[in-house]
Amino acid sequence: MDSTRSVRQPHTGASLRLERLTKRFGSVVAVDDVSLELEGGKFLTLLGASGSGKTTTLMMIAGFHIPDAGEVYVNHESFTFKPPHKRNLGIVFQNYALFPHMTVSDNVAFPLKMRKYSRKEIGERVEEMLELVQLPGLGGRYPRQLSGGQQQRVALARAIVSDPQILLMDEPLGALDKKLRELMQLEIKHIQQQLHITVVYVTHDQEEALVMSDLIAVMNHGRIEQLGLPSDLYEKPANQFVADFIGESNFFSGKVAQESDGSYLTITEEGIKIRMVSSRPLSSGQSIVIAVRPEKIFFIDHTPSVLNAYSGVVEEVIYLGEVAKYRIRIETDQVLTLKQQYRHGAYRFREEDRVTVGWNVEDTICLPHKES
Repeated sequence: MDSTRSVRQPHTGASLRLERLTKRFGSVVAVDDVSLELEGGKFLTLLGASGSGKTTTLMMIAGFHIPDAGEVYVNHESFTFKPPHKRNLGIVFQNYALFPHMTVSDNVAFPLKMRKYSRKEIGERVEEMLELVQLPGLGGRYPRQLSGGQQQRVALARAIVSDPQILLMDEPLGALDKKLRELMQLEIKHIQQQLHITVVYVTHDQEEALVMSDLIAVMNHGRIEQLGLPSDLYEKPANQFVADFIGESNFFSGKVAQESDGSYLTITEEGIKIRMVSSRPLSSGQSIVIAVRPEKIFFIDHTPSVLNAYSGVVEEVIYLGEVAKYRIRIETDQVLTLKQQYRHGAYRFREEDRVTVGWNVEDTICLPHKES
């Protein structure tokens, strides 16, 4: 370690590549043939429910689990069997894992002391990190004297103080209240961008993933269902699982009836006729699943100007503050969920009101039929 280097040396995030990672615990396959590539300086979120394999994947990157098959590469160097303490990775856990008998400054300084940095550089670096995480002047306090959000900032400062090649974060905001969690999401993202550090972040919160990530890997039963930009996962989900996990959707199962002028007519199992476009060719009689986001559906007060328009009755109105959620039973007995922002001039309906609703052809998402 070169203790004479500048503490303000620009950081260059490391690239990460996972090749066919597999991990079993007895008869349970926790991670099943996972592969992905991440450019240096990017923010990747592993998103999934409990048991999806996201934390086990993170632990293999960290070196706490050895894969049963596959490889982990950091900057094209194999890390698969390298001990955790030789990987130079920063880690932040949900429970913070701060040393209660140490001050804030000593907690942040701990990784530098283990690497035998000089006392002068440790002092400078700790002060710099506390400024970065907005805790100046609190170095003499103990963790018990801090709020949950402040403790999380200390854990973040300790994880990045030694310029790790990659920062790993496992549900780091799970113990915070909603407002503080949303604030910390932006703070972490801004720090990541400022330092150009590579981040692998684990969460089950899809909104958190959308806000923070450059790339999201949606995991399910140990596999990646889809890896892509947040906007692509929301607007172009690969399958029904992703469309259901990222945001809300109205789903219809049906078959393609005909094609005309670049759009397709689909008839659902309930007999609803839905017009849609598709980026891939479809054939007559092909089984598909259709998804429509609730915010894409709107009320119509005149002769419908959209092809997908349906009459129905308001079954339930759910007030959510900035938006209202309507559940509308249309003539085929299908229930649609519609979201509308509360603003001046917006339609206001009550239960039992008769309404007409619809959506644009381009807002109909075509998904592959799930084989039984």
